[in-house]
Amino acid sequence: MTDEWLDVGEISDIPRRGARCIRIGETSVAVFRTADDQIHALEDKCPHRNGPLSQGIVHDGCVTCPLHNWVISLKTGQAQGADEGSTEVYPVRLDGTRVLLGFRGK
Repeated sequence: MTDEWLDVGEISDIPRRGARCIRIGETSVAVFRTADDQIHALEDKCPHRNGPLSQGIVHDGCVTCPLHNWVISLKTGQAQGADEGSTEVYPVRLDGTRVLLGFRGK
């Protein structure tokens, strides 16, 4: 359940097929933008070796971790193929051209 929405900027602030990192407390969240302007958010930590997903390659609704090439679904946070594990998914929505990131308030 989302308690709060954080305005993380304009959609144009996030490069197509790239990411922008946001800190929520001690957690780093990667906000991704696909080639077709879909917005997704995951904890910026690969389930394999905690690699920075924000530095990975965004493609086909997934991001490939830059450390060991694990492919993670942007929608579910689940590792694809034979790899197992997942990273936390955060809700996102657009308010006009503003990107809002949902999180649980403390």
